[in-house]
Amino acid sequence: MSMEKDRNVESKTYAYDYEQYEDENKTAETMIEEILEDPEFGGLKELVIGNWGGAWEDGCQPLIDGIVENADRFSHIERLFMGDMDFEECEVSWIMQGDYSELWGAMPQLKELTIKGSMDLELGEIVHENLEALTIICGGLYKDVIESIQKAKLPKLKKLLLYIGVEDYGFDGDAGTIRELLEKADFPSLTYLGITDSEIQDELTEVVLESKFMGQITTLDLSNGTLSDKGGEMLLEKLPSWPNVKKLDVHYNYLSEDMVKRLEKLPIEVDASEREEPSEYHGEIYMNAMLTE
Repeated sequence: MSMEKDRNVESKTYAYDYEQYEDENKTAETMIEEILEDPEFGGLKELVIGNWGGAWEDGCQPLIDGIVENADRFSHIERLFMGDMDFEECEVSWIMQGDYSELWGAMPQLKELTIKGSMDLELGEIVHENLEALTIICGGLYKDVIESIQKAKLPKLKKLLLYIGVEDYGFDGDAGTIRELLEKADFPSLTYLGITDSEIQDELTEVVLESKFMGQITTLDLSNGTLSDKGGEMLLEKLPSWPNVKKLDVHYNYLSEDMVKRLEKLPIEVDASEREEPSEYHGEIYMNAMLTE
C-alpha cells in the first residue's frame, strides 16, 4: 500500500496500486485494517484515502463502515478525503462511492470532508455541529445528493464546493435544482461558495448571483465550467453590489480575452486563467465542463 505522510500537516495518504489489487487481493476491507494497524495513524489529523483497490468495481463502504465501527479510534481525524485518485487510476465517473449517513454521528470532530466520485453516493440526513468544509468532486451530481445538502444542518460550514457535472455522468437536475438548493439551504457561516464544473455555467452564474448567500460570502467560485461572456457580463454588473466578495475564481472558462481583462479590473482578486476555445462540429458550437468522465 502506498503511504505518503506530510509531517507538517500530519496528513497521510493510503492507496493501493493495480498490482496490489490484482495480485495481492487488496481491497477496502484490507485497507481499513491496515490503517488501524499503522503505528503512525494515531498522530494524524488528516486521512486521505486514494484507490482502495478496484474502485471502479467496489465502493468504499467497508472504509466508511470501519470508521463508524471504530469511531473512538478515528476521533483525532479532523480532515477526511475519500477517493483521492487521478484518471489514470480510475476515471472520476467510475469511482464507486458509498453511504455516509452514519459518518456524521461517528465523527463529530470532523472539520473537512472531501468526496470524489458520485456513483452510489448517499449522504443521508446531514447533521453536524463542527463541519467547516464540504467538497464533492464528480462528473455529475445526483439530485438526491443535492437534496441532502439542501436540508443539511451545518451551522459552522464555511466552504461549500460542488462539482455539478453533466447529465451523461449523473447530473439529473437543471438550473432550478441549484436555485432551490441555494434558496432552502441554511448555512449561516458560509464564506466560500463554489458551484462549478457545469455545462450550464452561465445559467448557474445567474442563479448564484441572485442567491441569498451573495451577501455573506467572501469567495465566489464558478470555475471549471462553460462560463462565457454572457456570464461574464452578469458578474461585471452584479459583483460591485457585493463588496463583501473579495475573490472570484472562474479559472477554466470560455471567456473572450476582452472579458478576462475587464473582469481582472474588478477591485478584487480574480482568477480567470485557463481560457478555453469553443469547438465547432457540423456547424454546432461545443463547450465542455472541465471534469466529466
